[in-house]
Amino acid sequence: MKWIIAYVAAAVSFGALDALWLRWAGPNLYRPALGDLLAPSFRLAPALVFYAFYVAGMVWFAVRPGLEQGTPHAVLNGALLGALCYATYDLTNQATMKVWSGSVSAIDIAWGAAATALASGIAAYAVRKLVLG
Repeated sequence: MKWIIAYVAAAVSFGALDALWLRWAGPNLYRPALGDLLAPSFRLAPALVFYAFYVAGMVWFAVRPGLEQGTPHAVLNGALLGALCYATYDLTNQATMKVWSGSVSAIDIAWGAAATALASGIAAYAVRKLVLG
């Protein structure tokens, strides 16, 4: 039961954070900087696959250790995981695409670290309160 609560808490919190972020960043950051590289509209299926795997990674690499060592470990591990995953995407794009903004990479990596840290901390806290008491 604790892993279901961890997964749901991480998914809901990360999903809400990322939805807010993308609603702002799409038209204000990504579209102006990346223009025609972006699809004209959001594609739900690949996004859902990403979120399903990413949240599982959050639970395994951040929330699980946070339950063993304390919620601050979930937050730290979440920040490291988020920075690593988002850096993989952004810096690979920067290395391989003709046009990719360094400022978009920096902002996006910081966002990935912050959102993953917060969602991991929320998930660890939820499990501690709801399951571990």
